[in-house]
Amino acid sequence: MPSCDVVSKLDIGEIKNAVNLAQKEIATRYDFKNSKTSLELYDDSIEILAPDEVKIKAALDILRTRMAKRNIGMRCLEVGDVAPTGDRFFKLIIQLKKGIDKEQGKVITKLVKESGLKVSSAYMDEKIRLTSKKIDDLQAVWALLRSREEVTVDLQMENMKRD
Repeated sequence: MPSCDVVSKLDIGEIKNAVNLAQKEIATRYDFKNSKTSLELYDDSIEILAPDEVKIKAALDILRTRMAKRNIGMRCLEVGDVAPTGDRFFKLIIQLKKGIDKEQGKVITKLVKESGLKVSSAYMDEKIRLTSKKIDDLQAVWALLRSREEVTVDLQMENMKRD
């Protein structure tokens, strides 16, 4: 019986590359000249520091562009609010989401059941196993999950088995 796993993983190497490229672009752009705008990558977050909110939004746009060019999904970013740091600077913290938590697992399972296709789903420790008698049904459910707004994590498919 055909099956596949739906997971949400981050490629940290690609994220590091995207942050480094965004930092290089910020350093060379004229509108950021002498502004001391910076991007820092931590374990599970990215921090943007800038002297005003306009530069923070521009730096976020540059980061998103670089991530899109490196095929990193935008749903893995959870953008916070811009907050003053007290040093006449502002900061924005972006959390990196990875893994499918139980709430998202319930949403995905509900969408699979409501699809009307003969596909069963099972939540298994940050991934969801989809099984069906037809591989076309699995691909239809995959397309449905990628297109729905209720799914707030970036999804990948792995372990596709055709029996």
